[in-house]
Amino acid sequence: MNLRGRVLDRRPLLMGIVNANPDSFSDRVRRATLDDQVAHALVLVAAGADLIDVGGESGVTYTGVSDAEVEIGRVVPLVERLVAEDVVVSVDTWKPEVADAALAAGAHLLNDVSGLHDVALADAAARHGAALVVMHTRAAPKQERFHDYGGDVVGDVVAFLAERAALARERGVGTIVLDPGPDFAKTPAETVEVLRAIDRIGEPWLAAISNKYFLGAITGRAPDERLPATLAALGWAADHGAAIVRVHDVAAARDYLAVRAVLAGEAPMPAFDQDDDRLKWIRVDGG
Repeated sequence: MNLRGRVLDRRPLLMGIVNANPDSFSDRVRRATLDDQVAHALVLVAAGADLIDVGGESGVTYTGVSDAEVEIGRVVPLVERLVAEDVVVSVDTWKPEVADAALAAGAHLLNDVSGLHDVALADAAARHGAALVVMHTRAAPKQERFHDYGGDVVGDVVAFLAERAALARERGVGTIVLDPGPDFAKTPAETVEVLRAIDRIGEPWLAAISNKYFLGAITGRAPDERLPATLAALGWAADHGAAIVRVHDVAAARDYLAVRAVLAGEAPMPAFDQDDDRLKWIRVDGG
């Protein structure tokens, strides 16, 4: 995948998440300072993240819309710092002003969770030569709504993404990634129905499955207890050709994919230190 001149050839790519906003639904630890956000991003990169998705406003519907200038103030300094560290950066926003500022600061990918609510987002991506994620949703940004799909949510997702991707191409966007929009204007059951039909949606596609509500509906677990469920969804997404998987726990996702690849014969057994007792047992103080 070519992200503004950066060619990433692993599949799936691991997209780590760094929130610069104060109201993410699944962040147990709020990283309020720029230095803390940069440090966390670099930890994720060291753990195996191929790119970092920076967000300046949560998609939750119980908080209001942030002013564009406020969001720019949260996002742009972080983008600048990460690009200076040679990190591939995605920016999660639906506001054209924020998108333009972030892309001018060097971001490689625009992650639009509004489904091109404003076509100016595609124009910004094209102007800066950046890639664009087009996500399915029938709700306006920051609004909770369960759409009436007339019994055919899959058909709606397929048609919507095809139409919006074509629009983005007409506006000059080169690299387009499709996102079926788990939990966005969909019940958990509708999300599962869409994911089961992912082969109809097209490629490349992004699996934004980390800690999502549909996983909680299946397991009965709170957002910060959904790592096993997230890894199960990660394995399913990898089996179905996801180009990018968006995850909070990059290290766990990396380990899951590494073991999966070795067991499937897709990667060789790596060299390891047979004398490393840490790999054999847990040492107990005094024992």
